[in-house]
Amino acid sequence: MRVHLLAAAVGMTLALAACASSGGLRPDGTPINPNSLKSEQSLPNVTVSPAAWPQNDWWKSLGDPQLNSLIAEALQDNPTLAEADARAREAQAESGIADSARKPTVNVGGSVQEARIPTTIPKIGNGHNETFKYADVSFNWNLDLWGGERAAWQAALGQQRATEVDAQAARIELSANVARAYVQLGYAYEDQDVSAAELKRASDVLALTQQRVNAGIDNDVQLKQSVSEVAAAQGEKAFADREIDAARSALSVLLGKGPDRGIDIARPTLLPPNALDIPADLPVELLGHRADLVAARWRVEASAKDIKSAKTQFLPNVNISALAGMAMVGGGNLFQGKSTFYDAGPAFSLPIFDGGRRRSNLDSKDAEYDLAVAKYNETLVRAVNEVSDDNDALASVRIQIGAQQRAVDAASDAWTLAEQRYQAGIGSYLEALSVRQELLVAQKRMAELHAQQADTDIQLIQALGGGYRPNQAAPDAAASAAEANSRSLINHS
Repeated sequence: MRVHLLAAAVGMTLALAACASSGGLRPDGTPINPNSLKSEQSLPNVTVSPAAWPQNDWWKSLGDPQLNSLIAEALQDNPTLAEADARAREAQAESGIADSARKPTVNVGGSVQEARIPTTIPKIGNGHNETFKYADVSFNWNLDLWGGERAAWQAALGQQRATEVDAQAARIELSANVARAYVQLGYAYEDQDVSAAELKRASDVLALTQQRVNAGIDNDVQLKQSVSEVAAAQGEKAFADREIDAARSALSVLLGKGPDRGIDIARPTLLPPNALDIPADLPVELLGHRADLVAARWRVEASAKDIKSAKTQFLPNVNISALAGMAMVGGGNLFQGKSTFYDAGPAFSLPIFDGGRRRSNLDSKDAEYDLAVAKYNETLVRAVNEVSDDNDALASVRIQIGAQQRAVDAASDAWTLAEQRYQAGIGSYLEALSVRQELLVAQKRMAELHAQQADTDIQLIQALGGGYRPNQAAPDAAASAAEANSRSLINHS
């Protein structure tokens, strides 16, 4: 007897020693503390305002009803939004599946079968057909002693929220892209006007030069130069026409419509700059105003929950199950007392050896956490630098516009004087047309700068979140707090 007890004790000791273990496995990723991303020196001359965040309908402040209508149409009909919404619904369903896995289940079943039992089966085989009737109710409940099922549900819920935020991010990006394409269309029309004026000017110069050559005043060198200018102006005009078609096509795609939709868009008025102040405490506050950062934070939290769930798979588990029903062979009444049966009780399980499956699963979850943290850190660093870079670009283009305005004014004055000289008989019309070219070049550059300013303004609005307002409580804004939370989730088991 003692030998049997000793063998059992040794066997139990060896089994426990061989139990699957999670020892030595942990993630390495650490979310960046946003307070460490300094931006004061990069934004030294920027007005700081806590109320400077864009509104969720920021484009309406530009005062263009056609733009308002186009963005509303895109938000309704663009197929990429339908794709994002479908992903959100899929994630919601996955969250529901994970939630149901931690709840008790009750099933009802039954069957009626006929079989011929051969005489070779002792006691019950008589060589005749018999009817088997069966009905049962089963109950099963995983007690989830260590919270693994709950953690798995919370992870799925975090992924669901991240996907829902992704859908909002897609709407923000779409509205910004429509506005930018609209700006490009307006500039394309301006460029077309300048190109048409330049073509007319070059054609007038060619006509005058031809007359002077015929009169023996100029030679063929001047004529060839004039022909070259006309050809170049024709190319610029064709390019400007193509830019209008391209902008219309881009808007058609964004609206989710065919190419004819772009043709129906009226010529835009040039959008005024929509200058924004930089909000206070930019790196920290940015976390709650950018959808991509909120989504990335949710994915970090979800990965931490996945790690907790994976760790509980190494621990003992208790499951309660019960089965009750009725069974009968033959044509009697199934619903009678002697046909009933039942079975109920707890079941205990402890993983001993699984070939390393659980450790590999936990190692995979650790890697997924590190990946989510790296993606979050990358998104945070990019977001802060996008705001700074867009602000620098706006400051630069404003300086360029100021300088270019002086160039336009000087060229305009020169054109006025040249016209006055021609009308007074002092200068020639050919000389005046040469001055006119300088004005057209200056105006073309000014239109480019205005388009660049409007486009950069929209990019800054998008960098500041594009008016994003979370519908649900987002993870902790401060990454340090979120890091501590994630670590506690990972280490608690």
